Amino acid sequence: MTKHQKLIDRVLTKPTDFEWTELQVLMQSYGYELKFSGGSGRKFIHSETNATLFMHEPHPGKILKAYQVREIIRFLKQEGHLT
Repeated sequence: MTKHQKLIDRVLTKPTDFEWTELQVLMQSYGYELKFSGGSGRKFIHSETNATLFMHEPHPGKILKAYQVREIIRFLKQEGHLT
């Protein structure tokens, strides 16, 4: 099983300890680039479709909130990356 598939499987379980760095790796594997948008706001923008996921980078910790994990899953399904 590839690292990419492991991350997909992990996020789909809606973990309470999903880290910001894991999100970055997952989104980059789908062709998204990370852009800073002021403060802790971050945008993941797809290089071809310009589809955009806006997230706040957690601070001071690195663990994403439950609603953020749900939003990631919803977005990836909407964009056709997950079934």
